[in-house]
Amino acid sequence: MTFAQIRSNPEVCALLDKGNQNLGVLGFTDHSEAHCLLVAERAAYILRKLEFPEHVQELARIAGFMHDIGNAINRTHHAEIGALLANDILKQTDMPMEDRISIIAAIGQHDESTGGSKDPISAALILADKTDVRRNRVRTKEQANFDIHDRVNYAVTGSTLKVDREKDIIALNLQIDEDICTMYEYFDIFLTRMLMCRSAAEMLGHKFRLTVNGGKVL
Repeated sequence: MTFAQIRSNPEVCALLDKGNQNLGVLGFTDHSEAHCLLVAERAAYILRKLEFPEHVQELARIAGFMHDIGNAINRTHHAEIGALLANDILKQTDMPMEDRISIIAAIGQHDESTGGSKDPISAALILADKTDVRRNRVRTKEQANFDIHDRVNYAVTGSTLKVDREKDIIALNLQIDEDICTMYEYFDIFLTRMLMCRSAAEMLGHKFRLTVNGGKVL
C-alpha cells in the first residue's frame, strides 16, 4: 500500500470532501484535500530532513493525507473518529498491521484538545498540520465577513517551515500583515497549537522556533 494508492482511494477522498463541506457550514477555514496533501508532504519533508527511513516518511505521508477524514462524521473528536475510519480502510489493504497501527495512532493524536506527539510519525503530523497557516485557507473573500480565524489566516502573506539539523531547530517563519491581524489575535487562536508544535519538535530532538516578520516570537 503506497501513498499514491491512498491519495486516489475513492472512500478517503469522499470522506475528506464531506468533512470539508461540514466544516464550511460551521465556519472553519479550508480543510480540503489541498490542506491534507500539504500536510502529507510537509510531514514527510520533516522526517526526510531528519534522515528517517523512506518507509517511515511514507507512513507519515499517508497519515497526513488521511488525518482529517473524521470531520466527515463530526468535528468533535474528529481525530479519534478519523483513526477508527482509517483503521477500517487500511484493513482492506495489504498494509502490515504494524504500519497500520502507526498511522492510526498518529491520526488519533493530532488534535490539540486531546492529543500529543507520542512517536516520530505523530510528531511530524502535528508539526505539519499545525503550521499550515496561509491566506488561501480562507473561504470567503469578503473581509467584512471575516471572523478571527479568517483574519489570522488571511493576514499571513508568507509562510515557510524549515528544519535545521545542525542547530537542532524546526522553525516556522511567518510574514503577517498586522493591519489585518494583531499578534494578540494570532496567539489567541494559535498559542495552544504552537505549544503543541514545541512538544512535537522536542519529541524529534529539536527546538521549535516561531518567527514573525523576521523577529523571534517563540
